[in-house]
Amino acid sequence: MEDLKLIYVLPVGENWKGEYIYEFLFTENLEGIDGDDWDVYPASGKPSPPYKPMIKGVGKLVTEFKFDVIQDSDTFAVFDSVDNIVALAWENIDDYDEYPENRISFQFGNDYDTVKDTLYSKDLILDFKDIKNEVKG
Repeated sequence: MEDLKLIYVLPVGENWKGEYIYEFLFTENLEGIDGDDWDVYPASGKPSPPYKPMIKGVGKLVTEFKFDVIQDSDTFAVFDSVDNIVALAWENIDDYDEYPENRISFQFGNDYDTVKDTLYSKDLILDFKDIKNEVKG
């Protein structure tokens, strides 16, 4: 899985316990990664996930942590994450009493192990599924 790179963090919603559900989307080749409205400034919830043939692995995360994601930004476009100007997703700290000692974020192109280790630093486990042979277009 070391050949997989992070290309998108998709908020799926909340479960009955109030936990947040996210899908971390991975690919093998970062060249030409794109999705609808990735160039929209500001993103403001318009951009879609990358095109299906580009996705080669999906990690599901269920957590009490809330993440802000680039596609909901009122300042940046998704391509700003592709250019490493801003993270794809970052820990939302709006309801924290203190600034966390270790605030986590996920950059476009992070390899699978970096994402896994970043989550593990907060005792979070990514439920990963290799879908290389499932997605046809």
